[in-house]
Amino acid sequence: MKKSDFTLEMQRGIDHLSKNDPVLRSIIKRSKPCSLRPHRDYYISLLESIIGQQLSMKAAASINRRFIQLVGDPPLPEKIIQYDDEFLRTAGLSYSKIKYVKDLSLKILNNEVKLKQIHVLCDEDIITELTRVKGIGLWTAQMFLIFTLARLDVLPYLDLGIRKSIKNLYGLRKLPEQAGVEKIAKKYNWKPYCSIASWYLWRSLDNQLE
Repeated sequence: MKKSDFTLEMQRGIDHLSKNDPVLRSIIKRSKPCSLRPHRDYYISLLESIIGQQLSMKAAASINRRFIQLVGDPPLPEKIIQYDDEFLRTAGLSYSKIKYVKDLSLKILNNEVKLKQIHVLCDEDIITELTRVKGIGLWTAQMFLIFTLARLDVLPYLDLGIRKSIKNLYGLRKLPEQAGVEKIAKKYNWKPYCSIASWYLWRSLDNQLE
């Protein structure tokens, strides 16, 4: 999709959500425009996702910065697999995450995971492709779809931030499970722009609405 076409589609999505969901309409009015944009740094994006799993954004950014300083910028899969585990540990990675980044790198080198043309696949096939890698599950694959490929209709119902935001904004008594998240999305007609809705839900949690 051309940049101009994507910008138009993004605006259609924002208008659609504003029309159908009064809660999101209020957030959209007070927030900066949705900043989702597709990019092609697939390998780096997946490395960052693995490194950042179960960490705060600040901690993840710090470890990722140290990791890049160790392995070079840009990181290359053929080099990653050659580094000693203890060397990579000095960046702050756990042994399990070292195993994951090496598995990602090896599968790319062996062509078991094909990233070059992954953007032409449908969402379900992308999830299947990425979850071949140890340490990449549904949540990580969905984050790739949203923040790297900018697919506009992904509903990350496993994400704790999304569940917290829905609980707070829609008056629920407890954190919703998958069915509860999907119920809200259907009630307020988020499709086919669930990713944009999710972006604004995350935005509502960061105390930076303008």
